[in-house]
Formats: sequence, C-alpha cells, structure tokens
Amino acid sequence: MTVSFTDLQVDAGLVERLQARDIHTASPIQAEAIPAALQGKDVLAQSQTGTGKTFAYLLPLIMRLQADEKRTQAAVIAPTQELAMQIVREAEALLEGSEAIVQPLIGGAALHRQVDKLKLRPQLVVGTPGRIRELVEMKKLKIHEVNTIVVDEVDHVLQKGGASDTDIILNRAKRDRQLLFFSATLPADVKRLAEKWMNEPVAIGIEPDKRVADSIEHLFFVTEERDKIDMLRRLVRHWKPKQAIVFVNDSQMIGEWASKLSYTQLSVGSLYGDAPKQERVNVLRRFREGEFQLLLATDVAARGLDIPELPYVFSLQPALNAEHYVHRSGRTGRMGRRGVSVSIITERERFIIRKFERELHIPIQERSFYDGRILEAEADHQRVRPRSAKPSFTSDKPARDKVVRDKGSNGRHRDRKNKGAPKWLKEKQNQPKPE
Repeated sequence: MTVSFTDLQVDAGLVERLQARDIHTASPIQAEAIPAALQGKDVLAQSQTGTGKTFAYLLPLIMRLQADEKRTQAAVIAPTQELAMQIVREAEALLEGSEAIVQPLIGGAALHRQVDKLKLRPQLVVGTPGRIRELVEMKKLKIHEVNTIVVDEVDHVLQKGGASDTDIILNRAKRDRQLLFFSATLPADVKRLAEKWMNEPVAIGIEPDKRVADSIEHLFFVTEERDKIDMLRRLVRHWKPKQAIVFVNDSQMIGEWASKLSYTQLSVGSLYGDAPKQERVNVLRRFREGEFQLLLATDVAARGLDIPELPYVFSLQPALNAEHYVHRSGRTGRMGRRGVSVSIITERERFIIRKFERELHIPIQERSFYDGRILEAEADHQRVRPRSAKPSFTSDKPARDKVVRDKGSNGRHRDRKNKGAPKWLKEKQNQPKPE
C-alpha cells in the first residue's frame, strides 16, 4: 500500500519540492515516523540505510519551525562532517524560499566563524557532537531553547566516542524537548541511551534479522591478494558503472591503490578520514558531479553518504564486521533501487563472507570472472543458502548453462590456456566431444 506525503499531512510546499525531485510516495519508515514526530512524540526508529530516514525527520522538523522566531528551535546531531553537511544540503533544499536559517556546526571548521553565524539565531543547526557540545559549553548555542533534537546514525555517534558529548548535550536541553533517534542498527548501548533520555518513545523498526534491503544483490570474487586491483579493474571495465565506491580498511594504503587504479586508466578520487575538511568536501563534490568514476574510501570517511543512483559498491578488503558490511552495502540500492555489493577477497578471507551471511541472513554469492564473462562458481550453487534469504537478481540455474550479467561478451571461445578459469569450466572444456 502506497502512502503519499499529502496523506501524511505534509505541507503542500514541501510536497511540491519532493515531487520536483521525483519523490512521490513515502517510504515505510517515513510513513510511520512522520505522523509520530508531528504529534511531538519521542521516536526511536530503526531502518536500513537508504530507506529515507533523513526526510523522515527533516520533514516534520521543518514543518514545526517558526521562521519568525529568531532562536534555535531544532538541532540535528550526526556522527561525521560529511553526513552533517549532507543533511544541511537537504534541509536547505526543503527550506528554499523560507526565511528560516540552517547553520552547520562541524569540527574542523573555524570555530569563531560559527560563533559569529550563531548570532544570526538560526532556527535549525546541524553538526557533529563534539562541536555542538563545545558551543553549548561556551554558551554560544542555547540548547535549552531547542524544542527538538535529532540524533542520526545514533549507533555510530556512540561508537565514535560521541556518547559523553551527546550525554552532555541532552543534559543541558530542556526537560520537555522532543527526541528523535534514527539508525540502521539498535545495539544495547543505543537502547540504554533511549531509556535514559526518552519519554515513552514510539518504537519504529524493521524485522530484527532484516538489516539489508532486498533490492541489493551481494556477490564476492576470490583472487590472490596481489591480483585484487586487477580484479577490480576487470569488473569495472565489464559492468561500466557510471560511479562506484570502493571500500578499504587501511587508510595508509589508499594512496598506493589510487595510484595503481589510475595507472590502469580508471578515474579515481580518494576520501581519507583524517584529510582536511575542505579537501574532503571538494572530493565529495567532484564525485557527485561525476568528475571521476571511483571513490576510494574508508568506512569512516564514507559513512552516511547518499549518492541516490549509485549502482555498485566494491570492497577491496572485507568489512570489519557485519555492521560495517550493512553500511557499505547501504550506499547502493537506496530507496528501492537495485544495487550490487561486491567483495573482492582471498581464499583465506572466505570465512568472513560466510560469517556475514549467517549474521545478516542474506545470500552472498560467489562469482568467477573468466574470458570476459562473469560466471556462477560451482561451489556456490551447490551449497545451501541461508533459510531466510531471498533469491538474487540472477538465476539459480547451474553455471554450465548460464552466464550471469554477460553484457559485454560475444560468447565466442578464445584459444587460450584457461588461465584463471574455474575448475569445473576447465574440466568441461577438456572433455572429448561426442562423435
């Protein structure tokens, strides 16, 4: 059942701005969260990445702002500078034509400039927990006047050491403020924070075991460590994505990998978590504008990034845990669009992928790249999939009969020594032809 934003009592002007961006119906999280937030209730919401959490809190928050009141009425806390600035851009787009002011308050930016801009009494501030706490303690941000506080990606805010900052901010806020917590996961420490600060919150969530959107296909390729860059190059050449994010764990290796990818004539940008703020902002802007095809980034640097039509994400190193895998995969397949999450691993890393399958209850299917084609691995279609997993976009027919996603191949066999071919394919090609 589809629900329109008009059905949710969203203001007509906001509905028009959404429609101008080809957003006509509310996602499930929006359909549940917007009415509760408009009623002034505390909300504890869990939903997969890419399901529209930002609009789920921004729409009711903006509707309740009083543009003629020159005071800060709402605050949004985000774990990273990039996510905070992304929220600022979305809020500014929704507030176009309004006299209400949105002010970013992020670490890494000049503190004195933010203090000066707070003198304009912005109705909405969006920032990272450390900087917001700093301004609250300096008595430059009057958090006791704020009606609504949103904590986005609350699980990550706590993981990044923002628990004490968030605790101080909430402690300085007035007692009857409204709290909205949004996240893809709700671990025990998030629930404890909600119990401590929230007043009879409306719990909105997905099935506990369903943390990844059904619209995402999960694949992995096994290769030698030294061949990972070449495998990535071949897959990018094969699928030809307009844009893709490539995740790594070791930030010290980003420069070397970026150089190797550039050497193969792929256009690459790098996003370092510890890079200067302006450099990170410029890299993200250039990526959004399509100046380069691949964005090489760590989990921290790319957390919460919203590139609406991103078709692929790649992992050159396996995610550190299932939660990180959820957030990596969630960069694609957003708002019901189809996407593909691809892990490039070594044989010794295979157990990590199987562990993610068990914990997330999703099929992550093995593929082989041979002779310009992407093929099902024999071991993959023989094994039993997770009980709750839904079928992938591709067929489950045996790999001997089916070439998966073979957009560029002409199907002709080339005379070569079968280097790199799957074992079953070598055996088939070595079989004598029937007379």
